Amino acid sequence: MSETEILQLLESVHDPEIPSLTIEDLGVLRSARVSGDTVEVVITPTYSGCPAMDVIEADIKKCLTSNGFGNVLVTTRLAPAWTTEWLTEKGREILKKSGIAPPSRCGNVNFPENRIIECPMCDSKSVELLSQFGTTACKALYRCQTCLEPFDYFKCH
Repeated sequence: MSETEILQLLESVHDPEIPSLTIEDLGVLRSARVSGDTVEVVITPTYSGCPAMDVIEADIKKCLTSNGFGNVLVTTRLAPAWTTEWLTEKGREILKKSGIAPPSRCGNVNFPENRIIECPMCDSKSVELLSQFGTTACKALYRCQTCLEPFDYFKCH
């Protein structure tokens, strides 16, 4: 089986913290290859120590073993570090439809004031930061000053 076919099987593996996203949409799934009777899948966490990675690893193994692969090795690679630039366009659209503001194109992360954050409900750019931490460590909590709805913003990094 080719890497492409294995990656197609893994399209059914979702992020446990944002179940509407697949690990491919999130950019966590880096590669897959067959070597002899072993399939190796490489993943990169969104954050070092991300608690979702254990669940993702188990889901990858379950997906591949249920499709006939006996030896599945999941390798976590920390370098290069994951970046929100790895989110697919489809993933960004899914985040917005789920009520989570997708990260702006990050560019220089040292100048966060240059980022434009839009409310995922009404597209207003008039928003205020409520907390640096939202429902997970990778999100911040904002409120729209137009529709007054609170929402998570997927932090840029």
